[in-house]
Amino acid sequence: MELSPSAHVDSFTRDNLPPADQWPVLEFTLPELQYPKRLNAATVLIDDAVAAFGAGRPALRTPDGTVWSYGELQRRANQVAQVLTEDLGVVPGNRVLLRGPNNPWLVAAWLGVLKAGAVVVTTMPVLRASEVAKICELTRPVVAISDHRFSADLQDAVGGGTAVVTYGTHDAGDLTARCAAKNGIFEDVPTAADDVALLGPTSGTTGTPKITMHFHRDILANADTFARHILKPTAEDVFAGSPPLAFTFGLGGLVVFPLRFGASVLLTERATPVQLAEYAAAAGATILFTAPTAYRAILKEGRGDLLAGLRVAVSAGEHLPRETWEAVHEATGLRLVNGIGATEMLHVFISAAGEDIRPGTTGVPVPGYRAMILDEDGTEAGPNVPGRLAVIGPTGCRYLNDARQANYVHNGWNITGDTFLKDEDGYFVYQARSDNMIISSGYNIGAPEVEAAIDQHPDVVENAVVGRPDPERGSVVCAFIVLREGVEPDAAKRKEIQDFVKATIAPYKYPRDIRFVTELPRNPSGKLQHFKLREGLRQDTTDTAEAAESDLAGATA
Repeated sequence: MELSPSAHVDSFTRDNLPPADQWPVLEFTLPELQYPKRLNAATVLIDDAVAAFGAGRPALRTPDGTVWSYGELQRRANQVAQVLTEDLGVVPGNRVLLRGPNNPWLVAAWLGVLKAGAVVVTTMPVLRASEVAKICELTRPVVAISDHRFSADLQDAVGGGTAVVTYGTHDAGDLTARCAAKNGIFEDVPTAADDVALLGPTSGTTGTPKITMHFHRDILANADTFARHILKPTAEDVFAGSPPLAFTFGLGGLVVFPLRFGASVLLTERATPVQLAEYAAAAGATILFTAPTAYRAILKEGRGDLLAGLRVAVSAGEHLPRETWEAVHEATGLRLVNGIGATEMLHVFISAAGEDIRPGTTGVPVPGYRAMILDEDGTEAGPNVPGRLAVIGPTGCRYLNDARQANYVHNGWNITGDTFLKDEDGYFVYQARSDNMIISSGYNIGAPEVEAAIDQHPDVVENAVVGRPDPERGSVVCAFIVLREGVEPDAAKRKEIQDFVKATIAPYKYPRDIRFVTELPRNPSGKLQHFKLREGLRQDTTDTAEAAESDLAGATA
């Protein structure tokens, strides 16, 4: 596909796009997907929104009662763009790294980066310095903007050539102070619709993060497909949710979708599932984004009443079991909107809403997308035959200078790494992940990354990590560990290794289940056989369930 002339002075992202023959097929089949060649997503999301819905309309809310209007968000985003270009010398195409929890200043910074024609790289605030350093090595940011509470190790992580600016302090160099000195008037850079707007890090199944590349038009395409046709938001809606903005699931649901339709959003920095539901109810939220784990936790605490004001409840980030869907429906009357997306695709591409929902299925392709199931030979599988999920639409996988592009895109199709089947009615039914990705409470965790962290412990000889099915979290990280001779495999050593991993990589990635073994299964050539460990865990789960059923039957008798 021929690209439009770029507005980027720094050509780094254009130069590191995948080879043309490795691109997925891109289709723009809906009228709303016909974007102009010159397009800045921030201009559409905030400037056009102010013009369409009014500067005084609420945009961003926080649990403490703070409300930013559309006009205030526009002014602060413009001020951020001024600070970047006037004070820090950022030019179009430069990368700017963001680090912070979900709060209004993070949104203003995200919009400001795009207004300046730069490329945004949003990172999870809980990532350790070594993890941030890997992302920086790949994306080469010139500026890092961080919430002051997460900036202690940031300069070491980004390197001496990257300027670090914090927000949330009273220092003269703080981003908020710098912004206050600007007039808030900025002419957005007229980027091309196919200029890279954001780089999205994703957990790598080889231990090295992959960096997905998304254009300005991609950001709007997800709002004009999943949001427009499945959620059908209006300016009166109030969005809320748990996913971090560093996840494209959170970016869409808590920034792009509400701004695209003139709605407002409740941003929560940190909350338990019940606290999130309490905050959402108090703010009058009508659309909620969170993982099945959170819905189960809310029901377990007997607080389904907190969801009564919702118009739409979205469940994504991990597999939604039929039992969870039915429990939520019975307790609240809500029909959970299921969906599957991917960082590579930016957001949800298979889903269903309202009476089209069929419990136990994920749904059908969202308008603008099409999907099929591939068998082992790479041809389309018949009804109810499990195979690899393949997707085509207006968005698609583009990895930043990464040979793994060839693993994700085949014959123009995006191969997501999920095993599905399609029933006789065209509904897609989730079966399992088909790679080394563990999805736990909506978080993607690459097993090799956890293995590499465990291997650094001085008492570990070798280890293997797989996902263990879990009724509460979907899956949990399970590590099989061989200790060096003479080390006692006890509870104290288990906790020591868990704490070590938490200090080495992001804490949510630590192995909740550690099993000490004397050896790991390998094939004759010495290759580790993760599938045997998974099979053993599945058998353990079956045996436990059968034993519980037998005990219950005996007690009843």
